[in-house]
Amino acid sequence: MIVFSRRPVKPFRDAGVWPTEPMKRPLASSPVLLSLAAALLLLCATISSFGQTPPGQAPPAPKQSLLATADDLLREMSRTTGLPIRAPLQKQILSRAEIRKYLEESLREEYTPQEIHAQESVLKAFGLVSREFDLPKFLLNFYTEQAAGAYDPRRKTMFIADWPSEEMQKMILAHELTHALQDQSFDLEEFVHAARANDDATNARQAVVEGYAMAAMMQHLVEPVELASLPSLEPMMAGIIHQRLEEFPAFSNAPFFFRMLALFPYVQGMGFMQRGPQQGGWEKLNSLFTRPPTTTKEIFEPAVYLDEKPLLEISLPRPASLAGAAGLRLLTENTLGELGYYALLGQSISEDEAKTVATGWLADRYLLYEGADASQFALVARTRWSSPETALAFFRDYHTMLARKYPELTSDKRSAADLFIGSAANGQVILLRKGDEVAWAEGVPTARTEAMLNFLGAF
Repeated sequence: MIVFSRRPVKPFRDAGVWPTEPMKRPLASSPVLLSLAAALLLLCATISSFGQTPPGQAPPAPKQSLLATADDLLREMSRTTGLPIRAPLQKQILSRAEIRKYLEESLREEYTPQEIHAQESVLKAFGLVSREFDLPKFLLNFYTEQAAGAYDPRRKTMFIADWPSEEMQKMILAHELTHALQDQSFDLEEFVHAARANDDATNARQAVVEGYAMAAMMQHLVEPVELASLPSLEPMMAGIIHQRLEEFPAFSNAPFFFRMLALFPYVQGMGFMQRGPQQGGWEKLNSLFTRPPTTTKEIFEPAVYLDEKPLLEISLPRPASLAGAAGLRLLTENTLGELGYYALLGQSISEDEAKTVATGWLADRYLLYEGADASQFALVARTRWSSPETALAFFRDYHTMLARKYPELTSDKRSAADLFIGSAANGQVILLRKGDEVAWAEGVPTARTEAMLNFLGAF
């Protein structure tokens, strides 16, 4: 379901930041904060430059100058991060049309048609998109709207756009060349794909990759000031993202779920670096690639990662009640994680509710079945929360989601405070809270309702 977790290419929306906590201390005039303010102004100008060259802006840099700048910046980012340059940097300068073609090819290479179908089906089953939603078309528009280049770990090549000014390119390159250094030391393809069977773990790894590069870029901009000594950058940059998103229709008009997942690796990823391991310097940050976080909860809450305590896992066996039922076959199974439930609640209820409830996520697992008709789904899920009260809050939220997803939903007389049984057009719906757990099933054949109720109640 986490459709942004395995991609090798990103649009340059690295500066998008949502506020997640208040400033640690008030701002005042000082060389440190003036330096930071200058960096943020450059960041703001860079965001507005992706789509076009604004009137009066410096012209694009000559190609030879761009290539030399990339080599110089690679050495500077190596000094900043402590990551060595292990091989010469391959570079290629591309036009707008060539960048778009490259992104199209990369998307086709990254996902098989079966994976795209599974991702699209999960989005539909959770009610996040319409039944007519076309995921490949959406992703292409979403990715290419702001594209201005990328470091490609498969081709080991830095693709540089030929239209931004030299100043803007320096900032873009500082971020992307950090990826080149990461790749040379840790093999980004292997690192990001190591947890491919777990979307939540993969998103956490993606946040390490992007959050680290964001931190390196900002450190480069404010040197010699140490990034760890600065107040949280997230609230300081919040105004930028709210102003600039309106300039990108595909992004600003996308469902909250997509916007949250797209921004998470950069925004919360950088927050994780600054509030957690950054306190140990770049040596500590580099160790993230050998001991990465395994859940997005650790990115949202760095203290969970720093505590090094084992995290809860739960299982969800395949229910016998769905075996062979109505032609159903298992399509996919995975974990949403705190990020997935934050995005789900944020889109389906409100972001305020997501901030209140999703932080109580501890573990989850879901199974998605597909019928002979590709639009017929059966969804089974199990979640655990930090307390019975938080589980009850999620139970009530998900009941609201069910009512919106299935306008024809009717309630069974057995429904109670912690149990909902109802009928929808695609089958029976069961939602059950038991202590700190909430489990449910949708699209259950009527004849299998009792068996599924017993299955869910056994947890």
